[in-house]
Amino acid sequence: MIVFLGVAMIAVFMFLILTKRTTPVVALILVPGVFAIIAQASGVATVSDGGVTGAIMNSIRDFAPTAALLVFAIIYFGLMIDVGLFDPLIRGILRAVGNSPVRLVVGTAVLASLVSFDGDGSTTFIITVSALLPVYLRLGLSPVVLNVPPDALFLPMLPSMAAALGVILLFAFQLGRMESRRLQVAGVSGGMLTPPARPGSGAEAGLDSQVPGLDEFTGLDPNRATLRPKLIWFNLALTVVLLVLLVLNVLPLALLFMGASAIAILVNFPTSVADQSERIKVNGPAIVSVVALVFAAAVLVGVLDGTGMDAAMANAIVDLVPPGLGSWFAVITGLVSIPMTFIMGNDAFYFGVLPVLADAAGAYGITPVEMGRASIVGQPVHMTSPLVPATLLLISLASVDLADFHKKVIWRAAILALVMLAVAIAVGAVPA
Repeated sequence: MIVFLGVAMIAVFMFLILTKRTTPVVALILVPGVFAIIAQASGVATVSDGGVTGAIMNSIRDFAPTAALLVFAIIYFGLMIDVGLFDPLIRGILRAVGNSPVRLVVGTAVLASLVSFDGDGSTTFIITVSALLPVYLRLGLSPVVLNVPPDALFLPMLPSMAAALGVILLFAFQLGRMESRRLQVAGVSGGMLTPPARPGSGAEAGLDSQVPGLDEFTGLDPNRATLRPKLIWFNLALTVVLLVLLVLNVLPLALLFMGASAIAILVNFPTSVADQSERIKVNGPAIVSVVALVFAAAVLVGVLDGTGMDAAMANAIVDLVPPGLGSWFAVITGLVSIPMTFIMGNDAFYFGVLPVLADAAGAYGITPVEMGRASIVGQPVHMTSPLVPATLLLISLASVDLADFHKKVIWRAAILALVMLAVAIAVGAVPA
């Protein structure tokens, strides 16, 4: 019964999200809430301070640092855009990619892949989005077309990761071509954008003078009052220091962004408390929506844990594997990791589900390290889950709808996971 409730809860949640019947916040709160009540009524779980309710409150406390990170990351990068830090970067990237949406999207995939070697999804998304989102907006591209760590566990999986990276670049090329065709249909210079003229070329220099209606879809006035050209080197140094500290992981991300935001506001707007307050208030809508999503996701995590749905689904998987397929347990684990890391997150899967699966696989001569290799193939899909703080940060920074993100990304991430599993089997990293 508890397994059925768990599967049904996830199915209903995904249906509501992907069909846009309700907002993600509403679905993340009401769907787990209803199924928690059903679990209580059916006698399989007790909703009390020590049960589901306590688990939900623990999840909310665990998610609080993530909420703080998101609040001040939005404030910081919103401020850097307002003061003009990224304006020269935008022009430089445009000169590098020329007028090709394909080159921009492929470049995005390469940048994200390189930055992601530090193993931190939040850092990857912060650097990639802050560098390239303004360029997407100025080219008129959809931000939805925007992830794929060495010891006995990971080294044998390097061929799988390399194959997945190749597929990522193919997907990026395809997405770039799709955007180019869309712009062509829309009549935007045949799907291309004329790059900014070089200084001294005789043409008007600057991107804004060459793109009619640019401000309509960027919202960036090239003469906006918040520009701080005299402080660009300070703002650049502050941002570089912040990104280096993020990669080095010397302090919690939330504290880094809180400190950087306070310094940036004070230095850029030193004389007016009203201006300082406005820089915070202007990001209010984005902050409210993403923080609400974080704490709503905590409800789903709490219900999965408090009702025992996650553990029950893990045991059900073990029971469903016929003895004749025991030698394929690692492959089955790889396949299971694709949906399971999406619906319950890494901690629950690797500390709760994987040990159960590894114990069962031991009877068939499959080692724990082989099970561990198989279990990581689901990570591309895991990174699309609304339970992943880095993903919530990504959709916030890129200002995209979660349902639109899922429609574009989930099936491609599933293909990446399957490619990784197939290559791992072929090279013998995962036994079959």
